[in-house]
Amino acid sequence: MLTHLHISGFALIDEVELALGPGLTVITGETGAGKSIVVEAMALLRGARAGADVIRAGRDEARVEAIIALPARGVARAKLEENGRAEELDDGLVVRRVIARQGRGRAHLGGGLATAGDLAKHVAGLIDIASQHDQQSLTDPESQLAILDAFAENEDARAEMAAAHAELVDARRALEAFSADARGRAEREDLLRFQLGELDAAQPAAGEDAELRALRERLRGAERFFAAASRGEDTLYAGDGAVSERLAAVARELAPLAELDPALAPLRERLEGAQAVVEDVARDLGRYARGIRADPARLAEIEERLFLLQRLCRKHGGNVADLVAKREALARELAELGSFDEAMEARKAAAERAEARARAAAELLSASRRKAAAGLEKKVGATLRELGFGSARLPVAVEARALGASGADSVRFMFAPNPGDPPRLLAKIASGGELSRVMLAVKQALARTDRVLTYVFDEVDAGIGGSAAETVGRKLKKIAADRQVIVITHLPQVAAFADAHVRVTKTAERGRTRVAIEALEESERAGELARMLGGANPSAEATAHAAEMLRHARGGQSARGARAGADAAGDPG
Repeated sequence: MLTHLHISGFALIDEVELALGPGLTVITGETGAGKSIVVEAMALLRGARAGADVIRAGRDEARVEAIIALPARGVARAKLEENGRAEELDDGLVVRRVIARQGRGRAHLGGGLATAGDLAKHVAGLIDIASQHDQQSLTDPESQLAILDAFAENEDARAEMAAAHAELVDARRALEAFSADARGRAEREDLLRFQLGELDAAQPAAGEDAELRALRERLRGAERFFAAASRGEDTLYAGDGAVSERLAAVARELAPLAELDPALAPLRERLEGAQAVVEDVARDLGRYARGIRADPARLAEIEERLFLLQRLCRKHGGNVADLVAKREALARELAELGSFDEAMEARKAAAERAEARARAAAELLSASRRKAAAGLEKKVGATLRELGFGSARLPVAVEARALGASGADSVRFMFAPNPGDPPRLLAKIASGGELSRVMLAVKQALARTDRVLTYVFDEVDAGIGGSAAETVGRKLKKIAADRQVIVITHLPQVAAFADAHVRVTKTAERGRTRVAIEALEESERAGELARMLGGANPSAEATAHAAEMLRHARGGQSARGARAGADAAGDPG
């Protein structure tokens, strides 16, 4: 569950730190106070996009941090460990998102740098956010399919289906491409033979062009190379007064003196060593000079070879080393064309195997979905009756469709709110309040099957009130028995069932608006519920009703008075 939330420089928030616990936490406040800012901040931790406009005026960055306590065993922990993010998981998974005004933002996950995609992969599955927008997505066929699969625990089957379909798509593309190539196979074979013959005749070798260019420069400047090497040999050794001869003379002059002063002995030895080095260099220069010959025919041959290599490089792309690889590729393709029939049959067989795998995966999914549809309808229907729909039904229709990445089924949620009414598409007949309760019923049906640690509901109780609101509060409390639930609500009937209560207020000081978020003590909760019932200055009656609602939510017997007061008042914010 989410145990710690820190928000800094985000929207209208300067600095907020919240310690969160298990069970049901409600967040309340007047309309426009900034309650949904908390949800938007949590969405960043799930990998949502954000720009610099979310940064508070006067701040350089917005920062959202959280600690999520993970079960000792589970898929979430295993995935993090597989991705090398197991550091300090026993103390909670640390998630951090920073949006910078200048430059790129940053994200951290489990002690290391991460991307928004990493957060979406690892955190989005731990914190589920349901808003009024999600009520509308509840009418989307793809969302309905995902809900049914979650209820049926089809995660592994969906993964196999997606992998099998991807294999099928690749196999079909390969077959189509090869079949299309077959129409121009003869022309392609002729072209390959010509290009391969051209490269075989040239026989390019990797690095050959560099060696040829160096040799060309030597032949082009043969006279200069010969003159320089010859002069060097004369200066160092062969000529009159050469360096070697002068060094020898100095060494001979120092020899008798070194016997009188030992300090000169090492200097004389170094001179003799220098003389040997100079003579060695002079001999090498002589050999180099005698090896140089002006050879116009050889120069023309090299120029012609370089021109051929350059032409082939321009034609085939790359350098001379790439020509060698190109020749091998042409040879392989030509050999494959020569065995065209075998290659075609191999591709057909691969496509047939892939289709058989995909069909088998789709059939398993379909069977699981049909079986789960009845169970989902039963569970959701029971919850809807508890939420005030005496005879409402939510039939789940599973129908065949073309094979795709999610299988060969389309799913449609039908809705029959009244007895005797035929089921019709949920998207066409459900009101906002009805959608709110259907979503809550679906969440409860999924509560024991999905792996989400925290449910966040952002005003999904909109459009309902009275006794139905009280029932929604009970349902949220029941869901919170299995996992952490955080609810933003305007309804005191819902807030009364909370295990923890957080209040959001907005104030303006010195021309600057600020949102504050504080956890209420138990003794302060009645006052906040009274505000929700009777406005900023609640009456004594509203305060009494608030206290009665809290007693009732805790299991007291004065339910009728609490319900009547809530029905009559309602939240003015």
